[in-house]
Amino acid sequence: MAYPTQLGFQDAASPVMEELLCFHDHALMIVFLISTLVLYIIVAMVSTKLTNKFILDSQEIEIVWTVLPAIILILIALPSLRILYLMDEINDPHVTIKAMGHQWYWSYEYTDYENLEFDSYMVPTQDLTPGGFRLLETDHRMVIPKESPIRVLVSAEDVLHSWAVPSLGVKMDAVPGRLNQTTFIVTRPGVFYGQCSEICGANHSFMPIVVEAVPLESFENWSTLVLENA
Repeated sequence: MAYPTQLGFQDAASPVMEELLCFHDHALMIVFLISTLVLYIIVAMVSTKLTNKFILDSQEIEIVWTVLPAIILILIALPSLRILYLMDEINDPHVTIKAMGHQWYWSYEYTDYENLEFDSYMVPTQDLTPGGFRLLETDHRMVIPKESPIRVLVSAEDVLHSWAVPSLGVKMDAVPGRLNQTTFIVTRPGVFYGQCSEICGANHSFMPIVVEAVPLESFENWSTLVLENA
């Protein structure tokens, strides 16, 4: 969960998000080194009156400033491609959930169960319980078991939406007539918040996403209770 004046990312709750955080730090250090080097060269050129005649026309330095950027790009591209393939890999999901975007709410269908589906609306400010988060709480949460591969099939019924939960490292567009899929594993129990990340109309800001990760036994009890009340 984000907090006021936060500058960094939310705490990772999935292996993919942990990889993304590590890659962010890796790329940021490279950017810092490049910025420091460029700043030093600019200051040196502006402040000194001396000129080195071997730098004005040098084959060696041209080779260096051609090869060095290529090496830096490779150091960024290889871990980036690795994470892209990790995010796209789906191995035997334990639970499959279909998330449908509507104007302006989400509906969830647990395809492994019969008649386990519900709509998820934002809780109005006046109906919030003490400790609830404004514009983020929903009347029905998407409950999942922790430490289990989860597959989410994302689509929309009317306009473009985007199903995004930052702490899980998940963001998938919901396109009408198209079924996209994403996967994640939640490593710890907790409640994780997200929002629609595609401008979808007047109430775009009022269709939050709440994912609650619980132990497997609690998930089975929850699913049984929902099916009994359906």
